[in-house]
Amino acid sequence: MAHRNARLTFHGRLLIVQRHQARWRQAHIAAAMGVSRKCVKTWIDRYAAEGEAGLHDRSSRPHASSTRTSPEVEQRVVQLRLRERRGPDWIGAEAGVPARTVSRILRRQQVPPLALCDPMTGQVIRASKATTVRYERDRPGELVHMDVKKLARIPDGGGWRARGGTVANHASRVDQGRVGFDYVHSLVDDHSRLAYSEILPDEKGPTCAGFLTRAAAYFAAHGITRIERIMTDNAWAYRYSLREVTAQLGARQKFIRPHCPWQNGKVERLNRTLLTEWAYRQPFTSNDERAATLAPWLEHYNTRRRHSALGGLPPITRLIPT
Repeated sequence: MAHRNARLTFHGRLLIVQRHQARWRQAHIAAAMGVSRKCVKTWIDRYAAEGEAGLHDRSSRPHASSTRTSPEVEQRVVQLRLRERRGPDWIGAEAGVPARTVSRILRRQQVPPLALCDPMTGQVIRASKATTVRYERDRPGELVHMDVKKLARIPDGGGWRARGGTVANHASRVDQGRVGFDYVHSLVDDHSRLAYSEILPDEKGPTCAGFLTRAAAYFAAHGITRIERIMTDNAWAYRYSLREVTAQLGARQKFIRPHCPWQNGKVERLNRTLLTEWAYRQPFTSNDERAATLAPWLEHYNTRRRHSALGGLPPITRLIPT
């Protein structure tokens, strides 16, 4: 199919040939069709060599591409994505190719984005929503983001994933009884992306206040000695129970606009990373087993995990050594 600004379609090219066969001069054909004489000659010659088949559109793809990534590297990139379920930055460093090349390979191989896939199985489960609005504070501690992620506990012996179940047999899980929820409280620094998380039994005011105190101590131990502003959503526990702790820290509390969670997007993104790389990364046989892996994973996140917003470096690289 010709592009929308093309002067000639298949029928226009055929008309050029027909007029040439009717002994029109090529200059007259070009003037009548609104194209150059070279264009007219090109289609006449192609018709003479290939017949009507030569008048159809051809791909503009080059016959050879000397800089194209080898099939072996492409296969390795796809295997890393399917096995590790990581993004282009991580895969590029492992495969020895730029992250942009990884993105093109995955698109060419029709591998779906991670945001659309189940973190455990890699199967496509949903559509995604993205925003182009992005900001970053100039120094550590200028703004931190706080939130809670509600996470179902794992029954003893493992949940449906550990027992080989599928989403289709969801009804069979009712027999296990109610196992309750864990509440993963998190604090993220806007500039460095340094993160701190704890698993707590609820999201009540005193619990949130105690978490903020411990999170501030963790940040201070890693070089963020002053927290200036704390951004949260409009939950009751945040709005009325953090005032004393916020005053002790010398900080000011900011609230996002109601029903606009993307304004607290950095901690929301951490919540998703927690699910895909920690909570649902592998099947666990008990809730205690999963809880025990949070602290090591958080240490990995802050000191070794590549962060795309930091140019492929971990959060610790943006902090003053302590």
